[in-house]
Amino acid sequence: MNVIETSLPGVLLIEPRVFGDERGFFFESFNARAFAQATGVDLPFVQDNHSHSRHGVLRGLHYQLEQAQGKLVRVVSGEVFDVAVDVRRGSPTFGKWAGVVLSAQNKRMFWVPPGFAHGYYVMSDAADFLYKTTDYYAPQHERCVLWNDPAIGIDWPLAGTVPTLSAKDQVGRRLADAEVYA
Repeated sequence: MNVIETSLPGVLLIEPRVFGDERGFFFESFNARAFAQATGVDLPFVQDNHSHSRHGVLRGLHYQLEQAQGKLVRVVSGEVFDVAVDVRRGSPTFGKWAGVVLSAQNKRMFWVPPGFAHGYYVMSDAADFLYKTTDYYAPQHERCVLWNDPAIGIDWPLAGTVPTLSAKDQVGRRLADAEVYA
């Protein structure tokens, strides 16, 4: 696997080694030993999630204050713009973001460590998004930063459209007002 560092230390873009021929392709989507050796991340994954969304859906920016989750994310159908935002107040990159395009075609994965808010925007007609987490979902600890907070300034590829948001994402807080990691 090829590991590419982003502008945020610890947030990684991962390109798996894909074997393909006229029949199709094969790749190892996760191997704990290889992942730890390549990334230096040796955390247990305890939950797998699958999200299906239609074009224009924007999910995020989510994180948990307690039971903080690291997320290894990938797309198995369609294409998304995936974003991580540093929400660790003491970090030199606090409030900064990194974004990548993940698709079924490019087979890339994105490692979003604990301490980062996460979100994505569906650019294709629909997308199936899979992710592994390092801790269990705990809704009582979940927080949401506003997807379009100007202080963060994420350059979402909206192409003039208004994204479809959940009720909780519509009332996300600006980073300046959000509960974040110390």
